[in-house]
Amino acid sequence: MISSEDMIRVALRAAAGSGTDVPIGAVVFSPSGEVLASACNAREALGDPTAHAEILALRSAASGFGDGWRLDGCTLAVTLEPCTMCAGALVLARVSRLVFGAWEPKTGAVGSLWDVVRDRRLNHRPEVQGGVLESECADLLERFFRTQR
Repeated sequence: MISSEDMIRVALRAAAGSGTDVPIGAVVFSPSGEVLASACNAREALGDPTAHAEILALRSAASGFGDGWRLDGCTLAVTLEPCTMCAGALVLARVSRLVFGAWEPKTGAVGSLWDVVRDRRLNHRPEVQGGVLESECADLLERFFRTQR
């Protein structure tokens, strides 16, 4: 089975394709550890406020796995703690496990600002592992924002 660190390394490679977008990468792994889908942020490229890496990867993975939208047994690996939209989407997609790199204190919805994925009122709560290769993921974002200022 692929380790959490290796999953984040794959997500970091996906983030490299972000171009002018914030470099965030997301990868959906099958229950056996195969890559089902990989994406980077594409809000600027697509002119779409919902084109977060997580959403794009979930859409792609759902179109070719299982019954068309449920990602039971799958793991989503992402370089940055998901926002509320992405956290809600991974819960609705029935992702079994979330692994992420850097924490996002301003908009994070997996423990930093909110905790959407562990809300007891929801009918699905994935396993969560945060802070995996946190420094590498944070460094990528810091380098990007340094060039923007």
